[in-house]
Amino acid sequence: MTRPPLRHGYTTGACATAASLAAALALVRGERREAVTIRLPRGKSVRFALDHLRPCPGGFQAGVVKDAGDDPDVTHGAVVFARVSPSENPGIHFRAAEGVGTVTRPGLPVPVGEPAINPVPRQMMRDHLSPLLGGTVTGLTVAVGVENGEALAARTLNPRLGIVGGLSILGTTGIVRPFSCSAWVHAIHRAVDVARANGCEHLVACTGSTSERALRALHRHLPELAFVEMGDVVGALLKYLRRNPVPHLTLGAGFAKLCKLAQGRMDLHSRRGGVDLAALARWAQEAGLPDAGEIAAAPTALAALERWGEPLARVVAGRAAAVVRARLPDLAALEVVAVDRSGRIRARVSG
Repeated sequence: MTRPPLRHGYTTGACATAASLAAALALVRGERREAVTIRLPRGKSVRFALDHLRPCPGGFQAGVVKDAGDDPDVTHGAVVFARVSPSENPGIHFRAAEGVGTVTRPGLPVPVGEPAINPVPRQMMRDHLSPLLGGTVTGLTVAVGVENGEALAARTLNPRLGIVGGLSILGTTGIVRPFSCSAWVHAIHRAVDVARANGCEHLVACTGSTSERALRALHRHLPELAFVEMGDVVGALLKYLRRNPVPHLTLGAGFAKLCKLAQGRMDLHSRRGGVDLAALARWAQEAGLPDAGEIAAAPTALAALERWGEPLARVVAGRAAAVVRARLPDLAALEVVAVDRSGRIRARVSG
């Protein structure tokens, strides 16, 4: 049976644009609509139904329920809202309402002290609201918020990036593509930017919370912003570091994921395939491990780790380091760390 295609969704930036347009139309023209149509950056027109439209002190507030389609987005189902009021200053001005964070560290696309509303969503709102200016209304203040946004932000990388008080309003195309990992890749890029802007020359990239705990204990001297949770998309991190280099990189991962990186995989998720146990056996044989040929018959990579232990982990970490070094040849220092499921470090190699 053929599965239906996955549904795409819309970014928080697109939702904020629709909400701000609805509120501005009510304020400036007295039009109280149940839905509005906006243009996305690549020209597509999309109609958004409103969750609410109501007066608020000094203006109007409108909200849109974010539909992320079939993508497992943390903001799926959240209400993105905008409060629009007249401004004495000409043009469109942005504020953070409840649930949208404020930038507190340099390195992000907007300056310190500004609401965490990224440049493309800002431009989308300007493009849609500027035609409403004129006559008695020459300026508008747009306060963007997300219901329950501060709690949702705790499940993102925002606190580590120095975005406090809530979520970011994101999007470059307006569209969320299922399982594209675009939001995660964006977060990785911003984490690198923030670390570099704050003078951090040693980044520690981890695949998950278990490896990060082990690496935090190993590198206690490093600040929180030095730690980047890359998840499974190691390729996105390495590609970005080619253009935005740091002198020293530590990469930590669970043993099985590190095996995939050693195989040259840049996406370590299980849906991209499992560990090549035959290759693992071959590497171990080349390294002179006893009974290494039997690794190919092991039920899992972790079972092989339990039997062959640290010597096998060192082989894999060394292979993974060579893969990373090939993509980042200018690194002054590279360290790769293999961690088991309990969080114990099983190998630590330089490459």
